Amino acid sequence: MAMTYRAMSNGKKVSLLGYGAMRFPTRPGSNEFDQDEIERQIKYMLDHGVNYFDTSPAYSRGESERRLGAALEKSGYPRDSYVLATKLSNFAAEQFSAERSRELFENSLKHLRTDYIDNYLLHSIGNGGFETFSKRFLENGMVDWCAEQRAAGRIKNLGFSFHGDPATFDWCMENHGKYRWDFAMIQMNYIDWNNAKAINARNLDASYLYGELEKRSIPVVIMEPLLGGRLANFNQAIARELAPLDPEATMASWAFRFCGTYPEVMTILSGMSRMEHIEENVATFSPLKPCSAEELAALKRAAAAYLACNPLPCNKCNYCMPCPYGLDIPAILTFRNDFLTEDKKFAPGEILAAYAKYVPEELRRADHCTACGKCNPHCPQQINVPEEIAAIDRVIDGLKGEVLR
Repeated sequence: MAMTYRAMSNGKKVSLLGYGAMRFPTRPGSNEFDQDEIERQIKYMLDHGVNYFDTSPAYSRGESERRLGAALEKSGYPRDSYVLATKLSNFAAEQFSAERSRELFENSLKHLRTDYIDNYLLHSIGNGGFETFSKRFLENGMVDWCAEQRAAGRIKNLGFSFHGDPATFDWCMENHGKYRWDFAMIQMNYIDWNNAKAINARNLDASYLYGELEKRSIPVVIMEPLLGGRLANFNQAIARELAPLDPEATMASWAFRFCGTYPEVMTILSGMSRMEHIEENVATFSPLKPCSAEELAALKRAAAAYLACNPLPCNKCNYCMPCPYGLDIPAILTFRNDFLTEDKKFAPGEILAAYAKYVPEELRRADHCTACGKCNPHCPQQINVPEEIAAIDRVIDGLKGEVLR
């Protein structure tokens, strides 16, 4: 069966399944990226209709653009057969200047082995509030410069990715007439559709974001359709709502179908690092079956059941890393969601064994957190990381005490 495609604002067809180059495969027993496997996976996706590839200078320890560019070139596919998206990821204060920001753009072209970027994004525009947005993109003239590069053809489509601050999103909507955003990337899934603001008061629900973009006919790119993989893993509370409708469907397919049901969605990004996930996701989108009204109602119930378990909204994006004290923050928070939420019933010994597996001794654990807070400003989900890690540490100490009794 054929891949489902949608149209970009310039009419070019783009696969509804897109590849997010944030979580490259690594060699067994190593943190080293496996370039041979990356190339094999990229070639498989191209052969099966995936033609949207999203990256950033900040992804995969700064290696994402270079490795993706090499893999796409080696694939043998012509440059105009796929869409390359990357970002102005000028997060550090020393990168705020126009000179340093333009240098990031030029480096992206070099690393991606191309002379133009199909889709260029102002990266994570709401993270840090409007003041930070202004310093990164307005005071240095970078929004206008990017618009000039679009007019010159070095950028084909200009957009932004959004996290958090409502004032920043509102500014972009108010200035759509001036900048003519070609697309926008938002976090959207059946949890955040109507619950993002309930999870964190600084958030905006995906239904609101989508609605504002739809009103202006701005195509939507979806990030975190699986919430960092949390919606792909079996969850008993969710399964109780969805399994009766289709016992054979995977958890991931439900999440993808939800996003693809909305017509302004241009592409849905998935950070696929294992071939079996790529194969499964390609099958889900070839073609993608939109959700019925009954299925959307079941997903709404599933979202309520999921939130009742009180999970942390960690999507394992790794923006909090590296920790200056060596903690594996995403692993610690993932362990918390997998073993310490209210729907989980494990014996103390089982939980401690899982902790040892998720966070090995050589990776510093929760008890080494100094609460320095350097991670907090980088978290797109606005988690108070030191506070949550301290709570996990207290639970682990209590469980150790139970086992020793």
